[in-house]
Amino acid sequence: MLEWIAVACFMVLMAILWPVVKCFGASHSTLLLPRRESRRSSERCDSKPEGQGESDALDLICKPSALANYLLKHCMSFCKSLSIPKWNWRMSSSLQTVFGALWPFDCPVHFIRDHLQLSDDGLVALDWAVVGAAHHKRRRTASNSTSPVLLIIPNSFGKITRNVLKLCEAALSHGYLPVIFNRRSQNGTPLCTVKLQQFGDPTDLREAVRYIRYRQPAGQIYAVSESTGSGLLLSYLGECGSSSYVTAAACLSPVFRFQSWFESGPTWLFHWALLLYQKICLSRYRTVLGELVHTDNLFSSCSLKAMEEALFCHSGLKGTTTEGAGSWEAYWEHNDPLRDIDEVAIPVLCVCSQDDPIRGDPQVTLPLELFESNPHFFLLLTAHGGHCGFSTSDKGPTVWSHQAVLEFFRATTDFFAAEERAKLAARRRGLSGAGKTFRHRSVSTCKRLPVCTHNIHTIYNWQRSYTR
Repeated sequence: MLEWIAVACFMVLMAILWPVVKCFGASHSTLLLPRRESRRSSERCDSKPEGQGESDALDLICKPSALANYLLKHCMSFCKSLSIPKWNWRMSSSLQTVFGALWPFDCPVHFIRDHLQLSDDGLVALDWAVVGAAHHKRRRTASNSTSPVLLIIPNSFGKITRNVLKLCEAALSHGYLPVIFNRRSQNGTPLCTVKLQQFGDPTDLREAVRYIRYRQPAGQIYAVSESTGSGLLLSYLGECGSSSYVTAAACLSPVFRFQSWFESGPTWLFHWALLLYQKICLSRYRTVLGELVHTDNLFSSCSLKAMEEALFCHSGLKGTTTEGAGSWEAYWEHNDPLRDIDEVAIPVLCVCSQDDPIRGDPQVTLPLELFESNPHFFLLLTAHGGHCGFSTSDKGPTVWSHQAVLEFFRATTDFFAAEERAKLAARRRGLSGAGKTFRHRSVSTCKRLPVCTHNIHTIYNWQRSYTR
């Protein structure tokens, strides 16, 4: 704890000094992506408050579809840019990032933990969020409860940030049952097996979703990932396809090109802080990890890539040779979150800022072609907001990005319900087979049927007309 406080103090000090020149002296135009009007004209909200500059514009980048039009009509946050005066500290991406991750606040949310034993005897933890005096009671989940479940996947380093706590608070106020997924050994979860979760391996998450579905069979499941946690969520959605049990998903400040991100890393300040925090978390398991990896190489690593290689790649494992020159490439062939991205079969909203200091240059790190060609993906892109910050001058109870995500979930649910009613009405009129204007994908898109046998159509029987 003391080590992390020291990290936080150093980050705050450096974040105050470093971005001043960049924030007030540099031109904002260097951050902005070139606008492609012909590809985005139908998806951008044209309403913009008075006095708001071009650099404060908010873009919804996606493939034109019925769902995209519905979202623009019913999600007010999609048309409300972050109102930040140019002299305000929130214009600094570094301060936004530090504020969203570490700034303390009086959180009314408490957590009740469920330890889930996995098929290989490992443990993951599910933290159910509750408010007020109910936190001391044992959680009882009614099988007939229809309250939706919001599954929150924190960053891959296991740090529960202010952003996650605020999201739990907002979700509870909107009637959700928030639950945080904690990986093996993270956030106080015991390490019962000599195995850590690889970056893009969704096996543990799949078992956790099955357990949540068992505890809440009548409630819909929505999923939100924060920061590098998007790698696990996108891997899960791509691997299970239409059999994911998830109705809709969102990624807050996701990192997409993870291999290059590990190789180049974020800016040096955040790279150093993330590396130090991961070493502190793993140090408590130094003895048991010594049975599997070379701990000297692990704790002397000077980069996130070197640490990931020491943990998971063959060149770093005991009892293996170092001849496999392509082990790093082979690791990402199996763990790249975008490897099965075409199999994702639910709407996914990604909320990003162009000045994100963790993700890096937006012209290199944002796969715009994915959002412009795949009808399931929507990119809400702001000019400012940092990494999982999105703090505004408004003193509202809900962070702008959280409000956008919750509105997205509500709008997609309403859209699907309206489509289902229209389909039933057409059947009554005997017109169910007429006039199909959309491509209907097969429901059997889960490529690993022996592992992932459940089917989303037992939860939600809608035809994917939003792809038309």
